[in-house]
Amino acid sequence: MSQLPHFRRSLPEDPTAGTHTVRVDRRTKDLTKRLRPGDIAVIDHADIDRVSAEALVACRPAAVLNAARSTTGRYPNLGPQILLDAGIPHVDGLGPEVMQVKEGTVAELVDATLVVDGRSVVTGHRQSAESIEAAQTLARIGLSNQLEAFAANTMEYLKKERALLLDGVGIPDIDTAIAGRHVLVVVRGYHYKEDLRALQHYVKEYRPVLIGVDGGADALLELGHRPDLIVGDMDSVSDQALTSGAEIVVHAYRDGRAPGLDRVRALGLAPVVFPATGTSEDIAMLLADDAGATLIVAVGTHATLVEFLDKGREGMASTFLTRLRVGGKLVDAKGVSRLYRTRISSASLVLLVLAGLLALGVALSVTPGGQAMLQAVMARWDDLISWLGGLLT
Repeated sequence: MSQLPHFRRSLPEDPTAGTHTVRVDRRTKDLTKRLRPGDIAVIDHADIDRVSAEALVACRPAAVLNAARSTTGRYPNLGPQILLDAGIPHVDGLGPEVMQVKEGTVAELVDATLVVDGRSVVTGHRQSAESIEAAQTLARIGLSNQLEAFAANTMEYLKKERALLLDGVGIPDIDTAIAGRHVLVVVRGYHYKEDLRALQHYVKEYRPVLIGVDGGADALLELGHRPDLIVGDMDSVSDQALTSGAEIVVHAYRDGRAPGLDRVRALGLAPVVFPATGTSEDIAMLLADDAGATLIVAVGTHATLVEFLDKGREGMASTFLTRLRVGGKLVDAKGVSRLYRTRISSASLVLLVLAGLLALGVALSVTPGGQAMLQAVMARWDDLISWLGGLLT
């Protein structure tokens, strides 16, 4: 490892100047749980998706270093552009060597090089607007291939889960009372927190059954709602949510393996196990539909081809078929926070109230009845002042 004196002369102009604590994890969503403002995030995440990028931005790291390629060209993913727009330096293609950096190491980023104790550890490619646009252009060209693969995956899923989709065979019984009620399914997806806040009045008025899909259960708790049902493989939901009193449904593979089952049982809980090929958000909708929900409101779920590919799972095509089964019951709340926002500010409301009071005062002062009322009010006011004066003396 060579010394980098020429890099040090450029440090004052670099937004990452100075040393920072390095946080390392192959799983981005696990890293964000302990990432602090000003840390350097080291990940191994090919095709950084939108949700992961937004989670990184929320942690306000000094920089994001990726061992993998942030855009492989498989599809036009949105993560790199989100990091760039947030002003977070982003270096990718660093290779597996960067994952060997120990957690808690103090280092600095100089251009595209990670420097520890004045020595170069590894160098990658620093993303810019030009490099991201070039990668996105190539990815759009190859999107047709992904569409064909998506269609093939959809047919494969239909063959495997025909009985489940058409007849509901294999859907387990649950204790949560759903029949005849609305159901709100919350997934940790695009704008899920904003859309959930926008549905606060709906939740208070209709009191739907609240289903949190993995981390969606924590989003419900953050807004003061206790989930009735938690569905998922239990890899991104907190112990607080799992022990909140909600019924637990562990999503298992078709062969019966359920990686999250041991964790739930270790908390002293007795979950329901649902083996299925699709995603956790799919089985949440299937459970609600099979249990007799009259309406299913989905928050943070995936709906477009790019969103399916962004999720990075082969089984994402199952969502398309699940939506066909649920049919008219499903209402997608995606973007409701952007569709409706109040346009009246607090200052405008105060001014409106003051204007109303002024108009009322003028009306009272120019009418005989109003003048009599004002005189009576003023008399009462004088009595009150006199009474307070007597207390003080």
